[in-house]
Amino acid sequence: MEISGSVALVTGAASGIGAGVARRLAAAGATVVVADVQDDKGKALADEIDGAFAHVDVTSTDDIVAAVDQASELGSLRILVNSAGIGPAARTVGRDGTYDSAHDLDLYKKVIAINLVGTFDMIRIAGTAMSRLEPLETGERGAIVNLASVAAFDGQIGQAAYSSSKGGIVGMTLPVARDLAAIGVRVNTVAPGLIDTPIYGEGEKAEEFKARLGESVLFPRRLGTPDELASMVLECLRNSYLNASVVRVDGGIRMPPK
Repeated sequence: MEISGSVALVTGAASGIGAGVARRLAAAGATVVVADVQDDKGKALADEIDGAFAHVDVTSTDDIVAAVDQASELGSLRILVNSAGIGPAARTVGRDGTYDSAHDLDLYKKVIAINLVGTFDMIRIAGTAMSRLEPLETGERGAIVNLASVAAFDGQIGQAAYSSSKGGIVGMTLPVARDLAAIGVRVNTVAPGLIDTPIYGEGEKAEEFKARLGESVLFPRRLGTPDELASMVLECLRNSYLNASVVRVDGGIRMPPK
């Protein structure tokens, strides 16, 4: 599918992988709607790439509908990239044997609500808008890429909630792609490994920590970059024969228990 001339909506686009995707899409000629809860960073990126900003909490269907309508007013919304997510860590059972020290259930529900339910809500609303477009010469009306994680397959200690949410994204890729085939919309998922994003902090200690993490990667022995992830996202969008697939971009890493 041709990216140039299309409107793209990217969630979680104010920083990290989402920002890398937004920049790549803009460079490829798309009009990008930067959707995020971080207003200052989101607006700054939108200005940088001549796009638009939408304040979107993906747990709010009203926010999602408003963003999809905003994107549709800019042209043909044919691209959706779901990158919004959180990843707090907590063990399932606490060390002291009390019920109170078990994994906070509200935290588990919050991770699922943002990472999984938010992704599906974006798909169903944006997919509906795409269904109203005229198909391209390829028969496509649009393409969707979700960001999961290798934690969907190799979840570590403390990642019960995060792995559940990302595993859910992997699990829904095929059935949603089957659903959206009827309207000519492809759905793929990219599962990143260890990516160098602001989550690791800044400074000398952060760089040392990232270097140690990189040693666990098969090859190359380093963290991936947001731009490397964005490259795969764009390939998923461009390649009209790539559908219902989950692609790991992880340097060959298989995560250990901890």
